[in-house]
Amino acid sequence: MLAYTAGDTDVPLLEETIGDNFERIVARFPYQDALIEAAAVPGEEARRWSYTKLNDDVDRVARALLALGVAKGDRIGIWSPNCAEWTILQYATAKAGAILVNVNPAYRSHELEFVVKQNGMRMLVAAPSDANSDYTGMARQALAECPELRELVFLPDAGLPALTAGVPESEAERTFAELLKRADDVAHSALRARMAELDPHDAVNLQYTSGTTGFPKGATLSHHNILNNGHSIGELLEYTEHDRVVLPVPFYHCFGMVIGNLAALSHGCATIIPGRGFTPAAALEAVQDFGGTSVYGVPTMFIAELALPDFASYDLSTLRTGVMAGSLCPIEVMNRVISEMNMSDVAICYGMTETSPVSTMTRSVDTMAQRTETVGRTMPQLESQVVDPVTGAVLQRGEIGELCTRGYSVMKGYWNQPDKTAEAIDAEGWMHTGDLARMDEDGYLVIEGRIKDMVIRGGENVYPREIEEFLYTHPDIQDVQVIGVPDARYGEELMACVILKPGAAPLDAAGLAEFCRGKLAHYKIPRYVDVRASFPMTVSGKIRKVDMRQEAVARLGL
Repeated sequence: MLAYTAGDTDVPLLEETIGDNFERIVARFPYQDALIEAAAVPGEEARRWSYTKLNDDVDRVARALLALGVAKGDRIGIWSPNCAEWTILQYATAKAGAILVNVNPAYRSHELEFVVKQNGMRMLVAAPSDANSDYTGMARQALAECPELRELVFLPDAGLPALTAGVPESEAERTFAELLKRADDVAHSALRARMAELDPHDAVNLQYTSGTTGFPKGATLSHHNILNNGHSIGELLEYTEHDRVVLPVPFYHCFGMVIGNLAALSHGCATIIPGRGFTPAAALEAVQDFGGTSVYGVPTMFIAELALPDFASYDLSTLRTGVMAGSLCPIEVMNRVISEMNMSDVAICYGMTETSPVSTMTRSVDTMAQRTETVGRTMPQLESQVVDPVTGAVLQRGEIGELCTRGYSVMKGYWNQPDKTAEAIDAEGWMHTGDLARMDEDGYLVIEGRIKDMVIRGGENVYPREIEEFLYTHPDIQDVQVIGVPDARYGEELMACVILKPGAAPLDAAGLAEFCRGKLAHYKIPRYVDVRASFPMTVSGKIRKVDMRQEAVARLGL
């Protein structure tokens, strides 16, 4: 039997924009909780939005964007950890016809400036600076270096004393409160007219994923892409207006904004933000305090929650389901999540940013083996196949080849990169994932590895070429190759194998980390350094990273 499956087609796809879908849900559940943000300071009240209140705030931001002259298709960046304003801006840009650009909060100045220039971003909404990131300073640097960037908007500090909200210093800068005031300049009818101009297949979101070219590529996603994917996930999780979904996963990633916000808010659920970033205690407190029925995370998040010394003291009796994604979950962890966290219906999701993101998913009726050893079956209205990476021929079930997916979820393309788009999506519309997989007799897919050198560290996809390009700027490095090595906590860690220039001073991991700090996102900084005289090569002169990895594993005892 060929390694090909098609998902169920019983439920038709939604043919509406994100804004129209949201308003339809608001009309059904006007007074239900839509969004809860846990108090940033102990003793304070959580911030809460009903569906009606959230829709009012979304409309206010959307009208403010129109007042500033934001046109259909304009790119607006959001550079912030999780907060209620993130969700509000996600829906406001969708109603205003703008394209929301998700900027990784871990980015540093040169990464931010690249993204701003690559898509011609006209506005950036930035978080207040904190101990980890000087968002205000780096945003101002981008404003000075990138003429296309016309406006900076600084988000409020959410009451956290460790945060420093940006204070406007020029006409191009304003606070979020000042942005909201501009809504009074635009009538509701103008927003209705803009929404009427929109098409479900318009681009609505731009997410950057690192590429082997050394620079991130912007996956361009439409209302149709991400709304349907989120809605389909919610259907398989059997979400209703009675569900309360705890989201400790980042909104800048598809995990938070699609699997999280769009799956939940398209079903009348409440979304719950435990905090700006992940801490295991905050996630469990949110479940306990707000009656969470579903909680998300990569396996390392669940491992951290289960490892809390006072884990047994949390009341998790309201939980029934959730999502694990980012990497396969060890069977013992899955057993504990089901038995000790009450998550009998927890699901595994697999996909990539370019496929909106989920293309395969386990179901609650699947066996424990299927939920721990596979990434599930093909999603409704999508197709999967495993092909020979060289010939493109569809393989037989059980054979290992490249996993490809096709259907509504496949991105519109990489922003302004038709050549890279053509490399990823073939003439028949198949998205080539670059992952090696096999399909079993029942249509379940098992991921076996990666065709290229991608490293998955704690759920983050890291491409060595991007890091190598940066490390070549080190004054003492002559040549460098970055590889992934096994790690018990993150799945994989990065190692920089370097050849130093003659007469260069010794280089160790601490010295390399210092060189990278503030210039590379923290998860891209190599943990290990291997100083070598040469690299192993094939007869044709190609570097054999597989040999370097095996040597590293043996030497480090991994």
